[in-house]
Amino acid sequence: MSDAIQVSELKKSYGSHIILKGLNFQIEKREIFALCGVNGAGKTTALECIEGLRKYDSGTVTVNGKVGIQLQSSSLPAYIRPIEAVKLFAKWNRTKFDYAMLNSLGIKEFEKKQYIQLSTGQKRRLHLALALIGNPDIIFLDEPAAGLDAEGRISLHEQIRKLKSHGKTIVLASHDMAEVESLCDRIAILDNGRIVFCGTVSELAGKVGGKYFIHIKTQQGDKTFETDNIEDTLISLLNELKQKKIHVLDIKVDSGTLEQHFIEMARRKTE
Repeated sequence: MSDAIQVSELKKSYGSHIILKGLNFQIEKREIFALCGVNGAGKTTALECIEGLRKYDSGTVTVNGKVGIQLQSSSLPAYIRPIEAVKLFAKWNRTKFDYAMLNSLGIKEFEKKQYIQLSTGQKRRLHLALALIGNPDIIFLDEPAAGLDAEGRISLHEQIRKLKSHGKTIVLASHDMAEVESLCDRIAILDNGRIVFCGTVSELAGKVGGKYFIHIKTQQGDKTFETDNIEDTLISLLNELKQKKIHVLDIKVDSGTLEQHFIEMARRKTE
């Protein structure tokens, strides 16, 4: 079977408040897949239902493989040391922990500190290490880079790509569109409890229309212009800048970022 996860008509409510309104999607083995959406869209609830941490009202969820989970909000006893936590989780999983994995995540540099002494980035790395104990086939990451500085984010993203190269399936929930665009093979966008798009970033660009973005850098600063006709818009802009005697330093043209496409889709839904 090529699918790591299959979700069909997944529904979840809290009293009269409906959170998930019948989700349908599949996640292929060895891909990085993201659930995206604004805060409150249902990303974390959907993940928890799929992970088996939260009971759902109806529908089916099929998970084909061993699971490792890094929650959005996790905590350990204040005075436990990282190496003690690793050994404890390994005992629970009846397995040995991988020293190479711990070293790749930089756990060794703070393994003897107490949990309360760790920075946010160190805690996130430790929680990821605990999720990887037992060599899972499918790894769930809920807002994995939350609270990390730039260096920590780069390190985490490298580790996620390495996990994929080792045949792992990665499922993450994130509202960071730049992170998702950089990492993911496919994305699903949740809006008001429903999936309004599922596919690649390029497929999303095609769905919202043939928009292009022209980025012009001048001595007066950077500006971005949106257009569906590159040639006419660019000629017009260059003529205008020439008349104003503004020197152009650089020009870039692209089809837009995931964040821009996401905003465009949200704008259309409100019209």
